[in-house]
Amino acid sequence: QVQLVESGGGLVQAGGSLKLSCAASGTILSINAMGWYRQAPGKQRELVAVITSGGNTNYPDSVKGRFTISRDNAKNAVYLQMNSLKPEDTAVYYCYCNARPGILSPTNNYWGQGTQVTVSS
Repeated sequence: QVQLVESGGGLVQAGGSLKLSCAASGTILSINAMGWYRQAPGKQRELVAVITSGGNTNYPDSVKGRFTISRDNAKNAVYLQMNSLKPEDTAVYYCYCNARPGILSPTNNYWGQGTQVTVSS
């Protein structure tokens, strides 16, 4: 199966920057989209950024122009550069990928364990 491990979360002041990293490991035949979601206390999980295997990206208006997603297909890794952070960006950030473990396996979504990002005002 596919495992995802995130790193890079932490505490930062408003206006600061953080970079999240996520690496997929295990039995992997192919990875389609990779991306990041976040969930703040009392709120639903929301999409932050997504990148296709071809490099196309998509962001919600709330982070557009401040966050940049990238990936390294050779390393099965995805990154999220977060600039101009705001207190409302505070949340647990989850990495995900849509991957196919093997020829006989269906494509599925896999999730990391989450990493906390806290932005102080």
